[in-house]
Amino acid sequence: MIERPIGAVTEFAGDPANAHRWRRRIEASAPESDGATRLGSRFRFVTRTLGRRVEQVYDVVEWEPGEQVTIRTADGVLPHRIVSTWRPVGDRVTHMVLRHRIEAGGVRRLVAPFVGRAIRRAMRRDLDDLERMLTAA
Repeated sequence: MIERPIGAVTEFAGDPANAHRWRRRIEASAPESDGATRLGSRFRFVTRTLGRRVEQVYDVVEWEPGEQVTIRTADGVLPHRIVSTWRPVGDRVTHMVLRHRIEAGGVRRLVAPFVGRAIRRAMRRDLDDLERMLTAA
């Protein structure tokens, strides 16, 4: 729960270009497509994984402003999607959920549970950081 109105939360957290400002593993995030974020927009994220710099391109595959945004890797080693959803709890509180789904097959499917647990822990920390950031504003 974030003690801010839904509009304030979704305006900031719903824009993938802001991901580097509140997601610890993301060092940089930038749009690769012109204009406002919308269905089909592309973003490049730079992360640090096991000490290595990793760049991945994400496509916005679902876009419901103020309710949900889903991004999916357009390239990379481990295909996955990240779903962010929001719902108001009264006028001044927002419930936000981050879900991460690894879409791996073959041998990659074996590492998915281990990676998934680490990602869930990181996302909990990210949501805590986001809440602190937005409630301090």
